[in-house]
Amino acid sequence: MPASSGDSTHGASDGQESRPRRNRRPRRRELLCPAHPDQRMEGNGRKYFLHLLSPEQLRQRGMNAKRARLVLQAYPVLVLSNEWLEELFCPACGSSRWCHVIRNEGLDHSVRWAARDLWEQVAHVDPVVANPSVSEYSRREARRHRDRRVDGGRWRDA
Repeated sequence: MPASSGDSTHGASDGQESRPRRNRRPRRRELLCPAHPDQRMEGNGRKYFLHLLSPEQLRQRGMNAKRARLVLQAYPVLVLSNEWLEELFCPACGSSRWCHVIRNEGLDHSVRWAARDLWEQVAHVDPVVANPSVSEYSRREARRHRDRRVDGGRWRDA
């Protein structure tokens, strides 16, 4: 059965513009460096979601006082699914830093450097206490690059 000119499936030969194909690959998050707004940051996927325990914290995020009290009476600990702390790497900076990420709409995110007090809102993580699974030797070796003499030389040369 011959195909007529109206049955064209591959192009604009019949005078109509073809619609772009739907891309089935999911789009990636747009996480942009606060110091370099045009540079994309990469994450390792580990997210620490923020937990709210007081109505004041909800009021800071735009909720009125009465509703904030009602929400926290119903849920003593409210986990925010659109705010988290994540370690992100910026190729322009050349380093990884902890960032406070807020998901706005879809794949639109706002990224800023994480303040130390935000770690108080993360469950199961205490930034003041060292990780008990890390030995004292490992901690000391990690700090080794900071050990310098008064004259600028190292105490131990490797």
